[in-house]
Amino acid sequence: MVVKVLVVDDSGFFRRRVSEILSSDPNIQVVGTATNGREAIDQALALKPDVITMDYEMPMMDGITAVKNIMQRCPTAVLMFSSLTHEGARVTLDALDAGAADFLPKNFEDISRNPEKVKQLLCERIHTVARSNRRSLSSAPVPSVSTPGKPAALSNFARPGVSTAAPVPAPAPVTARVSAPKRKSYKLVAIGTSTGGPVALQRVLTQLPANFPAPLVLIQHMPAAFTKAFAERLDKLCKINVKEAEDGDLLRPGLALLAPGGKQMMIDSRGAVRILPGDERLNYKPCVDITFGSAAKSFRDKVLAVVLTGMGADGREGARLLKQEGSQVWAQDEASCVIYGMPMAVVKANLADAIYSLDDMGRYLTEACV
Repeated sequence: MVVKVLVVDDSGFFRRRVSEILSSDPNIQVVGTATNGREAIDQALALKPDVITMDYEMPMMDGITAVKNIMQRCPTAVLMFSSLTHEGARVTLDALDAGAADFLPKNFEDISRNPEKVKQLLCERIHTVARSNRRSLSSAPVPSVSTPGKPAALSNFARPGVSTAAPVPAPAPVTARVSAPKRKSYKLVAIGTSTGGPVALQRVLTQLPANFPAPLVLIQHMPAAFTKAFAERLDKLCKINVKEAEDGDLLRPGLALLAPGGKQMMIDSRGAVRILPGDERLNYKPCVDITFGSAAKSFRDKVLAVVLTGMGADGREGARLLKQEGSQVWAQDEASCVIYGMPMAVVKANLADAIYSLDDMGRYLTEACV
């Protein structure tokens, strides 16, 4: 199946280069280009592409406003281009909240220096995003949260002007396997995710009470420049506390430690996190398997692991180690995933004790942890 792509960017050079790269793949067809957000909306309605690549900073209308309008009028998988800066991270997270499926760094140097690598990465990401669940992209909002000592935060999902009703119908997915969660005094809740994860984590963590009784660690595939901004965002949205993990941080109830991008996070038996350099031999930095595996070794049967939306199978082998020690493993159901890859790998390996919808996950976590 040929994937139809609309390329949106105010830079003529970048539009041409992205179009050339995508057109080199026989299974991708660039059906149009646009120079600003308004043109992007018009072209999306007229051309009905499978994927839109979207810049953020453009004249007439910026990328985030365009994404909101597109999700309201013709939900389409959007791949954002972003800069690897703190501000770029903030803007990208806003775009994901607005409905974008994924993002890639906008790096002109890489295009010039490693054209084949850029071609492979971009085309692979287009194919992945094309398979994203449009029902999930236009699903229910993350609730706004106002907590003592923290400013009220409002997700872009819930901002005025963005309709989240009437999601696009999807093929019959693997349904949730709902059962009462096993109540236990867990020493750790470990959550791993990738594509679609930033929004999924918001949806889950905003449901947890401030007095949540277990420590949490979060493993999200994300560049190093993004994780600090993402942790700050989650901390503002949630009743629990969230921070980017640092070497030696101690686990404690009601605190979620987010693995820093470009590195690996492990858990030791003393209840401290160890942050290690990212091994170039590993595809994922951070890697869910590594954190899950260290948790299995340190806490044996006292871990509750959750695998959320994401491409690939990271987390499956770590989940296997946890199951061997007697810990619990949950997976997100297909219907609520942006990409049903990582949870599917766990389910197909018969490692999932429960399969829950994203909207139910936080409630069940609260019920399970005593």
